[in-house]
Amino acid sequence: MKKAIRKIIHIDIDAFFTSVEQRDFPQYRNKPLAVGGITKRGVVAAASYEARKFGIHSAMPSKLAIQKCPHIIFVKPRFDVYKMVSRQILEIFKEYTDLVEPLSIDEAYLDVTSNKRNMPSAMLIAKEIKQRIKDETYLTASAGISINKFLAKVASGMNKPDGLTVIKPEEVDDFIKSLPVEKFFGVGKVTAAKMKKMGIKTGSDLFKFEEIDLVKIFGKAGLYYYNIVRGKDNKEVKPDRIRKSIGTEKTFENDLSDKTVIIEELERISKDVINRMHRAKTIGKTITLKIKYHDFIIKTRCKSLNHDVLSCNELFGIARNLLNSYDLPDKAIRLLGISVSNLNTTKLQIEGGCQLTLEF
Repeated sequence: MKKAIRKIIHIDIDAFFTSVEQRDFPQYRNKPLAVGGITKRGVVAAASYEARKFGIHSAMPSKLAIQKCPHIIFVKPRFDVYKMVSRQILEIFKEYTDLVEPLSIDEAYLDVTSNKRNMPSAMLIAKEIKQRIKDETYLTASAGISINKFLAKVASGMNKPDGLTVIKPEEVDDFIKSLPVEKFFGVGKVTAAKMKKMGIKTGSDLFKFEEIDLVKIFGKAGLYYYNIVRGKDNKEVKPDRIRKSIGTEKTFENDLSDKTVIIEELERISKDVINRMHRAKTIGKTITLKIKYHDFIIKTRCKSLNHDVLSCNELFGIARNLLNSYDLPDKAIRLLGISVSNLNTTKLQIEGGCQLTLEF
């Protein structure tokens, strides 16, 4: 029996954070808007399409955004509201399929090869979902539809905002070969520049390279490029993605040099990580400390234990020891972060829940 061709939809809410703000506050509509901080170290978390016309984008320093657009409006993020809207949209997705894989708060993959509505057309499903998002949340979404996750993801970004792009099975080869390498999902600016120096400007150019050559040049990513340019992406839509780490990092308004202040901040971050672990109902064995110095040099140190970290005191103690590593430079610190990986939720389920303790 011939295997059914997969029908994968990638849906991305357009300019999610700023769209929610413009929806809720009419005075922000049709104006350049950024969600983020306007402090000295502030960054743009999201930019409206009106702001993007001035070259403003996420992760841009707020100071630079103001230089590019002096009349831009900055608002503080309301993450609780964004999460609530995200859950509302997720419930819409689940009315069509249980195979929903959220990538982040504002985008997800849906496998609708078989679906709860018994609709034969993935394009009609995507249209219906887009309309429901608009009717129920007053937001617009862009959708990409194709035979695998890679192509669906690329397609959803092609006609934003409020776009709908379909790459049919018979169109896959021609589409990939004409695709600029910088549009390949997984190819960043540095890799794209490296490829262009090699004469690789489109998928057609990339297709000419043998697997062994791409692996020699790009390492493991070379195998991915070899397969993807041939339309091979068999990764399933996984509704229960395994979380690999949980953590917190903080950028300081002013560089920290005072050891006492640094330790106090480290303790606050430790408490926040324990709180996040508690909410996520997970525990872990590997602790990683991240330090960004005033000169933007980043150092990380990690420690793996033979048991799970359950208390703030233990996490803080380990992070403090890592901070005092003999080989770390004694320089002013711009950012501190702590993450816990090698996570384990099974133990919590089997043992009925381990108590994560937050000391007072």
